[in-house]
Amino acid sequence: MRTVKEVSRLTGVSVRTLQYYDRIGLLCPACRTQAGYRLYDQGSLERLQQILLFRELGFPLKEIGAILDSPGFDREKALEQQIALLELQKERLEGILSLAREIQKTGVIPMEFSTFDTSQIDAFRERVRKQWGRTPEFAEFEERSQGRSREQEQEAAAGLMDLFAGFGALRSQGPASPEAQRQVKALQDYITAHFYRCTDQVLSQLGELYASQEFTASIDRAGGAGTASFVREAIRLFCGQEA
Repeated sequence: MRTVKEVSRLTGVSVRTLQYYDRIGLLCPACRTQAGYRLYDQGSLERLQQILLFRELGFPLKEIGAILDSPGFDREKALEQQIALLELQKERLEGILSLAREIQKTGVIPMEFSTFDTSQIDAFRERVRKQWGRTPEFAEFEERSQGRSREQEQEAAAGLMDLFAGFGALRSQGPASPEAQRQVKALQDYITAHFYRCTDQVLSQLGELYASQEFTASIDRAGGAGTASFVREAIRLFCGQEA
């Protein structure tokens, strides 16, 4: 675990920025000390890395949050696309640098403007945005978010945590128990009511996401150690998959 100051020193992101990311729900700490100090784990750092990469590529914070939380988000594929886009940016910057050096060396300003063309980068960025940020679920989430206040968003998130706490109380009964399966149905209905239409396919993807490093800490904090894995197993059974 790392404190907010340690994460700031490690990443170069200011403490104030990290605190802001926490306030808007983009990057929440894995837990807090009894004194209320933020603590970040490896999953938090991995999410921060994704945030910084998307920021470097020109995505707004609200869109980054929705993309990273999307059920269909594939980290490996997204990283491949991020690398490809950064390579395009690198080529463009190298072209601009070469042009500047030529002007410095010869004193002649060539009528060359193609170096400043960003159309290829813009097209690639839009393709990434369409893949990760333009799913029907994302569009619905974005539309609902625009009509909600910050307090309403916090209430919706708190309700989700209450459901995970409920899962934690059911761990001793097993993921296949009627109670656990009813809790899965309650989770699915809650997501549909507050975020986006949660089909069984979406729910199945969410189950895997909940058990990933990025989400395990917060879910286990709500329901106790092992809750995230329990939720995933219960969802797998609910969706007709093997736990």
